[in-house]
Order: sequence, then structure tokens, then C-alpha cells
Amino acid sequence: MKVRPATKADAEAWLAMRAALWPDANVDALRLEVGRYFLARGEQLLPHCVFVAEDHGSIVGMLELSLRPYADGCDSSPVPFIEAWYVAEDARRGGIGAALVHAAERWALENGFTEMASDALLENTDSEHAHKALGFEEVERAIRFRKELKR
Repeated sequence: MKVRPATKADAEAWLAMRAALWPDANVDALRLEVGRYFLARGEQLLPHCVFVAEDHGSIVGMLELSLRPYADGCDSSPVPFIEAWYVAEDARRGGIGAALVHAAERWALENGFTEMASDALLENTDSEHAHKALGFEEVERAIRFRKELKR
């Protein structure tokens, strides 16, 4: 298994994993974001870098890392932030997720960052346990609210 930066050749596999991670998202919108990543790297709303895990020629995992101006519990700015982290179901619990996070950590350290952040939904205990197993510390729990405004 090899972890490396994503290339244009990985676009469809990366898109499939994004769609699996966010099943309620519009696939055309996800596809547009993937395409824009390769055209406009560094744009604020796009991931800053994307890593993929390749095993025997197949992409089995991905991690999207952005730079956020701040992250809860962090003292530095900007902060590398894991926006998306996914391993194919049949490839889980084999160290692929950890390898993706370690690649992101190496990238962050090589680029002078001292912290990295992430989040998980309250009900996603698998993600919570994976984060904690990799040395992330919980800094707070939150319920976020929204309200649609109508005229």
C-alpha cells in the first residue's frame, strides 16, 4: 500500500469516495469540486492537498486537508484541517486510515505547521475512536444550529 498526493488520474476514484462519505451530497457538485481542485489549487474553499492510498493499483482511501484560519482548541493559524477522510469499507482496519493521517502530518510538519485539527459528528463513534487512536485529543463537543431565513 502506498500513500501519495492525488493526481488527475485519481479523480474518479476520489469522487466515488467523496460520494460514499457524503451520500446526501449532490454528485455533480462533488465532481465539480474535484475538477476545480486540479485547476485552482490553493483556492480558499478547496482542499489544500489531497492524499490517496493505493493498494495493488486501486485507490482504497483518501484524505482531504485544508488550511483553516483557526480551529477549535488550536493556538496557531492557519491550521491544517482534515476535511474528509475515507477508507473503502473492505479495506478498513488495516492501517490505511492511519497511513493517510501520517502522510498529512508529515506534509504539515514539512511546511512548518505545529498543529493539525479535525472533527467528527457526535454519533460517529468509529471516527472518534480512530482520531483518538492516532493521538488527536478531544477539545469540545458541539451541536451546530442553522435556520433557513424566509422573506
